[in-house]
Amino acid sequence: MEEIQGVLDEYFSAWNEGFKSKDGEGIRGFMSRDFAGYWAHSEIKKPDSYGYDYDLDAVLRQMDDARKSFETVSITTRKEGVECLVLGRETNLIQGVPYSAECMFVWRKEQDGWKLVREYIELER
Repeated sequence: MEEIQGVLDEYFSAWNEGFKSKDGEGIRGFMSRDFAGYWAHSEIKKPDSYGYDYDLDAVLRQMDDARKSFETVSITTRKEGVECLVLGRETNLIQGVPYSAECMFVWRKEQDGWKLVREYIELER
């Protein structure tokens, strides 16, 4: 559990570096080639989906004065420790305004380390 918590800390640090540099490669380095993401909020009937090749740089360019933080609620190992299911709360502070979301991440141990396979993000609105 401590190992995946360290990966989470590094992942969110990569996001914060990306907000400064506007370069998403540090973030993408944590993603599996099999990555699938889903993002929604109460006004959306069907979640938006995105994959490994989505334009992270465009997302980062939209965010000035931004910072992410994450509070882990639970970590569940599965598949004999090869996967971890992480539940938690992400907060994006954008120009001083907090935007919180409930999140579920699926991380998988691949040849080159822990990689994010799926994320489900439900923005609180």
